[in-house]
Amino acid sequence: MSRFWRFAVPIAVGAGIALLPAPAGLTANAWLYFALFVTVMGMIITEPMAPAALGLIGVGVAAALGLVRDTPAQNAQWALSGFSNTTVWLIFGGYMFTLGYSVTGLGRRIALHLVRMLGRRTLGLGYALTLADLALAPFTASAAARSAGTVYPVVRHIPELYDSRPDDGTARRLGAYVLYTACAASFVTSSMFLTALAPNVLAVSIIQQTTGQTISWLDWFVGFAPVGFVLLAILPLLLYVIYPPEIKEAPAAPRWAAEQLTAMGPMSRNEWVLLALILGALGMWVGAAHHVEPVVTAMIVVVLMVGLGVVSWEQIVGHSTAFNVLVWFATLVTLASGLAETKFVDWLARLVAPSFAGLGSYAAVIAVVGTFYVLHYFFASITAHTTSLLPVFLSVVITIPGPSDRQWALFLSYSLGLCGALTAYAAGQNVIYYGSGFISRRAFWVLGAVLGVVFMTVYLAIIVPWLTFLGI
Repeated sequence: MSRFWRFAVPIAVGAGIALLPAPAGLTANAWLYFALFVTVMGMIITEPMAPAALGLIGVGVAAALGLVRDTPAQNAQWALSGFSNTTVWLIFGGYMFTLGYSVTGLGRRIALHLVRMLGRRTLGLGYALTLADLALAPFTASAAARSAGTVYPVVRHIPELYDSRPDDGTARRLGAYVLYTACAASFVTSSMFLTALAPNVLAVSIIQQTTGQTISWLDWFVGFAPVGFVLLAILPLLLYVIYPPEIKEAPAAPRWAAEQLTAMGPMSRNEWVLLALILGALGMWVGAAHHVEPVVTAMIVVVLMVGLGVVSWEQIVGHSTAFNVLVWFATLVTLASGLAETKFVDWLARLVAPSFAGLGSYAAVIAVVGTFYVLHYFFASITAHTTSLLPVFLSVVITIPGPSDRQWALFLSYSLGLCGALTAYAAGQNVIYYGSGFISRRAFWVLGAVLGVVFMTVYLAIIVPWLTFLGI
């Protein structure tokens, strides 16, 4: 019955929209496409079935009904266009990097080294876990895989060294602080690098479709770096003050990490090879993006990972999560492009833009970005948030005088990773940390609200003057 309602409610909403007459200035096909889009996005939020399957269904129905283009052949081309999108394949490459981290143990080794070096005090442990996420973020397009799959297994062992457990009233001794800090750090790093969160890459594709602006890996990093480093510097200390652990010293954590590293032995040949490959990829993304497309760099690295024996081809083709995400994001890119092709976003922009006309530039940025951010309370997926809201907000804000189209695109897109802080369901990794039992539901809501305010305050205070200084 629960699954029935997760189907029924979005379908009822979409059907209700479809039955209404098309508003003035909008074609009947555009209105029907919007109804279909709302239905698919609603089901991606309620999740009655796999999101990738929902995306395929939505694209297939739109193409079969001829809602986007004029002929069946043209609609078929539109339906398959997402699979030729370079950003979709860049996401896929990021998942292959994650596979390499997992198979070789390099990600775990990096996290353990940081715990060994910085984990003697509980606050230092918080910074160690933050730096571990930062070190992995540029090469891991899935924040859930990075934080929940690599950092979490390391940090989860630490509280028990100090008799801090989730089920006997001792969670706040140590476990609650270190686990929430590790989780919270992933929100900042997710916004810091284009390749640290799959929806970032999706956002870049939507930006190009909507505004014609191209955002490179280096453009993204340079634009957000001051905000990111400030937030990473204050985050463990802020949580240490507002969500303090009872144990301030953690001498057993470095010893445990050292024991784990001893058990792992010296870096293997595959770890060295993977490290060289990812550093090479980073160098190409930073220094050669104008000569070699980032997705080509990623694909070359994946091929070399297989050719040099870091991972096997069987492990590549057996990585069902990566292929699932490939289908999911390809269909989401296609669905988002349909809003632009049917001229729905143009119509919406003309309708909404006058409400911002009387605001000054800075007030408009605060109002628009703040609204875009807070609306994530209604989403259990940053991907769904990006696909549903970013095209609409972009179409509106580029009509507001003051900031350039490029600035508006970055103002909105940089907030996507930070959205994960708001609730226990706001990002994939949150579910894992919440499920540990160390962090209560109330704590997730309260800390999420506090971090939401802190993140937005620091973000808006720095990002507007910084992008203006850069001349973006």
